[in-house]
Amino acid sequence: MIQIYDTKQNKVLNVARIEKSDAEWEKLLTQKQYEITTKKGTEAPGTCTFDQIHELGIFRCVRCDTDLFLSATKFESGTGWPSFYEPVSPLNVVEQPDRSLGRVRTEVLCARCGSHLGHVFDDGPPPTGKRYCMNGFALRFMPEDKG
Repeated sequence: MIQIYDTKQNKVLNVARIEKSDAEWEKLLTQKQYEITTKKGTEAPGTCTFDQIHELGIFRCVRCDTDLFLSATKFESGTGWPSFYEPVSPLNVVEQPDRSLGRVRTEVLCARCGSHLGHVFDDGPPPTGKRYCMNGFALRFMPEDKG
């Protein structure tokens, strides 16, 4: 069991970690989602339509539906990838060193299912100075319930 912050209930929940084989994930996801979330790929910049989303809502993990980022924390970074200055909770993401591409970066994973989401950098706006540069294919957007 791990702890995850649930935005709808506004509290921390104890939930089971989701573990599936690569073959299981491949059956559940589109090829692009699988390549990015399971094989640590990336999408071409500008291919995600999340830049056009300006309404309130939440970005969730495409694999396990864990709450990851509030739309209110999204900003235009000019990189071509959805960027946020903070996750909904540090409980919901895991940050770890990534030494691929011949340099050290900080990879961001979903804490519940281990999905590769993207990377975080120290060149974001206030109040955190962070830029969570995420792959749009690793996320799904849920508009705020107006009811």
